[in-house]
Amino acid sequence: MSKSSRKIIITCAVTGAIHTPTMSDALPYRPEDIARQAIDAAEAGAAVLHLHARQPENGAVSINPEHFLGFLPAIKASTNAVVNLSTGGSLRNTVAERIAPAKRFSPEMCSLNMGSMNFSMHPLAQRYTNWKFDWEESYLRESDSYIFSNTFRDIEMVAGELGHEHRVKFEHECYDVGHLYNLKFCVDSGLFKAPIFIQFVLGILGGIGADLENLVFMKRTADKLFGNQYQWSVLGAGASQMSLATAAATLGGHVRVGLEDSLLISRGQLADSNAQQVRKVRELLESLGHEIATPDEAREILSLKGSAAVRF
Repeated sequence: MSKSSRKIIITCAVTGAIHTPTMSDALPYRPEDIARQAIDAAEAGAAVLHLHARQPENGAVSINPEHFLGFLPAIKASTNAVVNLSTGGSLRNTVAERIAPAKRFSPEMCSLNMGSMNFSMHPLAQRYTNWKFDWEESYLRESDSYIFSNTFRDIEMVAGELGHEHRVKFEHECYDVGHLYNLKFCVDSGLFKAPIFIQFVLGILGGIGADLENLVFMKRTADKLFGNQYQWSVLGAGASQMSLATAAATLGGHVRVGLEDSLLISRGQLADSNAQQVRKVRELLESLGHEIATPDEAREILSLKGSAAVRF
């Protein structure tokens, strides 16, 4: 990891595409709720806001740019936080379809998954019998047949259409060690330039488990492949969110929290909001003597183009 800054960037992933409205009343899906929770998370200390859209009427996953338009201007008007748009979105759409919002709005950052994988949430369906909306149960149960496609051709297309044309910086999401080698190949091929920003994703079914040993292994591998030419963060899914965040900070990384990744504030207790998770991780990190990066400090650390260059 680059030694240019020891300040820790908190990313908040506000709603995502995994959890459904039945699972938590706090999960935002209406545009006004996504905006309000994103702004509150930024005020609580999140320098980066990782954003998905939902269908306002029922909370289903959306990659419709019009649904992003329902909250992006409000967020930009109310906070200086870095906006990071997902290019994951729906697991059943092509990458070309998934990047449509980013092409329209040209954010400072986008997520980019660094390999195809099984990506499943189907065990979550076993926990519920009554559903708020009729799409939820089948969406979860059928995910055992999903292949989350992110081929080398896909990655090259995203690098060209977003990275080169829009100067987007990528949050390279690596769900397993092989994804780090995919990223290394892409860097060596000239698709991405240092400093790169890697998000270690631990605890998703189909990827590497949410264990401290796996985090250390992923970091050691990234150190070998990228030397000091990268920044990194960790996403611990579910109950591992806070423990892996504090471990990441100790190891020199950044952190990601939010209701996309975990609906909990502590084991067995649902969070009231994204901001509650941000406040908790900030308090934990500051109690350990860490300093939290502001949005502008995050821009400097990650070499971003700046908020004046976005299109919303």
